[in-house]
Amino acid sequence: MSTTSRHEGRTALVTGGSRGIGKAISRRLAQEGALVGVHYGHDATAAERTVKEIEAEGGRAFAVHAELGVPGDADTLWRAFDEALAAAVAGQDADAAAVPATGLDILVNNAGMTVPRPLAHVTEEDYDRVFALNTKAPFFIIQRGLDRLRDGGRIVNISSTATRLAFPPIVSYTMTKAALDYLTLSLAKELGPRGITVNSVAPGFTETEINPTLQIPQVREAYAAASVFSRLGQPADIADVVAFVASDDARWVTGQWIDASGGVHLGP
Repeated sequence: MSTTSRHEGRTALVTGGSRGIGKAISRRLAQEGALVGVHYGHDATAAERTVKEIEAEGGRAFAVHAELGVPGDADTLWRAFDEALAAAVAGQDADAAAVPATGLDILVNNAGMTVPRPLAHVTEEDYDRVFALNTKAPFFIIQRGLDRLRDGGRIVNISSTATRLAFPPIVSYTMTKAALDYLTLSLAKELGPRGITVNSVAPGFTETEINPTLQIPQVREAYAAASVFSRLGQPADIADVVAFVASDDARWVTGQWIDASGGVHLGP
């Protein structure tokens, strides 16, 4: 358990929070005191495992199930969140920090998929699926969730450093993240009067299941070499940045695209 408690008394929701970067974010926010909704789309076992790991570390969490990238996904997610949060608060220990049974303080839009294909090989089905999950879902999750997000809250969108350079092998994926970056910029201005900050955190080459090419030794070596630290990013590297952006320490930071890539853009 972390010695810091800068998220004590807050409620967070992390989409795609059961694996990879999302899991690391869920654990980090819980370590800092937040009650964390660990969203999952299909893998209930992974979500329950993440919740149990958080609880074993002394944190508090609950699983939230909703398939994203399908019609009505945002409404389904928020209904599931409301029910799970109420149950979690009702069952929390008397010694736990008081957390409201409704509402939200931190929303992390992390759920996503990639399409590792260049332009010529992207099908219409590929294109529609990746935009539905990576762009449309967070748009409507935010839209439908604004009445739950308390003033002074935080929205963190997980982007990609690929939006800042030409990388044709994942063109459709990168387009979805570029759209998310603009949403960040627009929402930061719209929600500023409520004290809500909105930022994008952009990982670089990170060790997660979303990138199957990392199983190829030559690819791993090339991606690691792209960082000035000569290694792949780890989910915890990203989670630490998200925990900062979601905190009061970052109250004067909004509308920003934050490079969390280990310096892959610094040149040769």
